[in-house]
Amino acid sequence: MKGSFTLVDVLLVLALLNEATLTVKGRPHCKQTNSGVFRPHSVSISEFGAVAGRWLTGSFVLISHLTLRLDKDATILGSTNSDDWPLTDPLPSYGRGRELPGGRHRSLLYGNNLTDVVITGDNGTIDGQGTVWWNWFRNETLDYTRPHLVELMNSNGVFISNLTFLNSPFWNIHPVYCRSNVLRPQISSRDYLVNGAQFNSSNDVCIEDCYISTGDDLIAIKSGWDEYGISFARPSTNIIIHRLVGETRSSSGIAIGSEMSGGVSEVHAEDLQFFNSNAGITIKTSPGRGGYVKNIFISDVTLMDVNVAIRVIGQYGEHPDEFYDPNALPLIEMITIQDVTGENVKVAGLMEGIKEDDFHNICLFNLSLSVSSGSPWNCSYIQGYSDLVSPETCQPLKERIFPEHSSDCYHLSDHLRRMSSRNGGDQFLSW
Repeated sequence: MKGSFTLVDVLLVLALLNEATLTVKGRPHCKQTNSGVFRPHSVSISEFGAVAGRWLTGSFVLISHLTLRLDKDATILGSTNSDDWPLTDPLPSYGRGRELPGGRHRSLLYGNNLTDVVITGDNGTIDGQGTVWWNWFRNETLDYTRPHLVELMNSNGVFISNLTFLNSPFWNIHPVYCRSNVLRPQISSRDYLVNGAQFNSSNDVCIEDCYISTGDDLIAIKSGWDEYGISFARPSTNIIIHRLVGETRSSSGIAIGSEMSGGVSEVHAEDLQFFNSNAGITIKTSPGRGGYVKNIFISDVTLMDVNVAIRVIGQYGEHPDEFYDPNALPLIEMITIQDVTGENVKVAGLMEGIKEDDFHNICLFNLSLSVSSGSPWNCSYIQGYSDLVSPETCQPLKERIFPEHSSDCYHLSDHLRRMSSRNGGDQFLSW
């Protein structure tokens, strides 16, 4: 297909540059060193006859050591012809397409086994023109799973920033089997039930300074589906989320699962604002998933006009085929949620584990929620602790964190432990 805008510069480099680094030890932070790099060799698509600010294209493949830059008024438009989105194999950790058996359409921007890639600009736009795909999906006329806007596989040192992503046919940004990636996008697909950014079996990933408005989870963290994810055994770990603002009319601000069969751990999320949304934080799984979700720390959350502040769901989602093992039960433990405020929240928490597979060490500290429901908490098959929670939490979580159980709660702030030690825990009284 023909390209047609002057404002997209494709810059190619011949030398390796520093990769992104991050940590979740102590207070998490993200450090990225190659976003503003000048590539020694560059070309502009205007050199190949592009004459306007909008470029209509099908799926195209990125290469290593590349900067794709979109200037302020530049727009990449996804084709509305499905033939321009070729088929690719299903993910080995999923065993099939997420929606349909067999393969799947390749994403608009696609890369595999990449190193040192920057996708950035002066707030340019990548528009998937997804309406046609949603119509095909709702009319059940698709033969294969829909494409994403951006999918990067088996890649490291990827940086995405200062771009707006619109109208994805399916998920917006999908790093899978990746490491050392930093994302700072703006995403708007509010009329579609699509995830904003979805990390799948990836590690050392940071997403920060984002506004996301979608019809599905703003951020989703996954790691494979049932027996395929268990066999592939690639977890998502060391995930940092900072300064995220957004809304989702049908789903969650941050969701872990439900495909988490390779395991999810070491997730740190802070400074979050969710409004006009169905849920704030969700962990979802199901018998047959196996895997684990553990060592999760979520802090400094502001909710406004949200149906459910915290959801934990033990019976969620379908299975890829009839060969999954219903006795493969997930391990859910060491989940800490602290410093949450909420206005006009309907329900504080719906937290349901799995019978004979309780979820353990769920810790809530310093939650103040203005709740309209007469039954603010509904809990079953979970165990944990709480302090300074309003409205008063459910029975399985009523045992106090301080002073006896602070070590059972993942990553509670060191200064809180020191205060508790000095004062015997007297200031940490449940409301």
